[in-house]
Amino acid sequence: MYRPLPIEITVGKSNIQGNGLIAVSDITANTELGISHIKDNRFLDGYIRTPLGGFINHSENPNCCVYEVDDVLKIKTIKNILKGEELTIYYTLYRVK
Repeated sequence: MYRPLPIEITVGKSNIQGNGLIAVSDITANTELGISHIKDNRFLDGYIRTPLGGFINHSENPNCCVYEVDDVLKIKTIKNILKGEELTIYYTLYRVK
């Protein structure tokens, strides 16, 4: 069965901005969450976002990180995340320069 998000997270109200990714169970550090962006020059900024990339919010003190593998960007946790906590990254892809 296709799942747009990992079973450990859902989209919910964010304390940062609009909606965000919220843990529905505890998630340990270094957990691979999946693909957030796929390189495709037909899209704005050269990427298409998956649901994972579309709902994660920025933080100056994130609990997840983004890293590149071939033509995709992936997200993994860098800290333990507790149930109910929002998942965040230090977001630079779409920042105004």
